[in-house]
Amino acid sequence: MYGLEICAAAGLPSGTIHPILARLEGVGWLESRWEECDPHKQARPRRRYYHFTPEGIEHARTALAQANAKASKLLSGLHRRLADGVQ
Repeated sequence: MYGLEICAAAGLPSGTIHPILARLEGVGWLESRWEECDPHKQARPRRRYYHFTPEGIEHARTALAQANAKASKLLSGLHRRLADGVQ
């Protein structure tokens, strides 16, 4: 996916997504490449496409699993508190 496509999919502005992409690329989770096109013929700027590295895929899977576990634990605690009538 290219940068602005990722922004649209995430529902977040470029100023939020592009720094994250740069950091992930800096630590080796992502690689990027500029498309090979003539911007004048396309009537738009060239796009920079991003993809996960094999290492990045593993790190992302681990991070998502940890985030899901934390969210499940938090929701479980909230459900218990609501069932007990605690606010």
